[in-house]
Amino acid sequence: MASLTVTVITKNEAHNIEACLRSVDFADQRVVLDSGSTDGTSELARLAGAEVSVQENWQGFGIQKNSALSLARSDWVLSLDADERVSPALRAEIEAAMASPQFDVYAFPRLSSYCGQYMRHSGWYPDRVTRLFRRGSARFSDDLVHESLVTASAVGHLTSPLLHESFRSFEDVLDKVNRYSSAGAESLKNRGQRSSVGKALGHGLWAFVRTYFLRLGFLDGRMGLLLAISNAEGTYYRYLKLWLLHRKVGKTPPAP
Repeated sequence: MASLTVTVITKNEAHNIEACLRSVDFADQRVVLDSGSTDGTSELARLAGAEVSVQENWQGFGIQKNSALSLARSDWVLSLDADERVSPALRAEIEAAMASPQFDVYAFPRLSSYCGQYMRHSGWYPDRVTRLFRRGSARFSDDLVHESLVTASAVGHLTSPLLHESFRSFEDVLDKVNRYSSAGAESLKNRGQRSSVGKALGHGLWAFVRTYFLRLGFLDGRMGLLLAISNAEGTYYRYLKLWLLHRKVGKTPPAP
């Protein structure tokens, strides 16, 4: 029987970590790599049966996930975020795939919630994520944010969705918009990209049109409208912060 390690990276995820680990209690090893939480995340993870390591030298999501991957000992690895849950249907598909594998890497759809509503349009579904793989067949990109799994293997597809409790409240929305736009701006800067106020406005407007109209966000009702607006804001802030980063670097300090 093939063995499975589940890896999770955390930072102040006390409100999520128990439910996440409980949904994968069928795994042979559960690894939590924490980035210096101050809310008891590590203690809760240990009580839930996970192996917990702490690495406070944060270098980005991709590098942190690869660090967690290095702690895995099983034949297969499933990488999760703390706000994700494996449903019983997805568990059955994962176990079947490992028992009789046709691929070394698998993707599956992800169903995400926005302020209490699961979003089936707006570009949020099926939102396929590649997270299950035979150990040694894949690794994560080194991106600061929006990391992806890198593999030379063909990718198989499971059908049951991973549940993603992404935004529990509007305060979560505002917090993530701020944090992710900052990390995104830094990532764009590292890739040599530049911006302007006009570009920031243009990218933000396009994000709204793409989410609400082209990706049928209006079919998600009022929450679809709110999501389109917050996507536009996050995109606008990302490119505005990129412009401000370059402006700060190029600004000459005043004479004494």
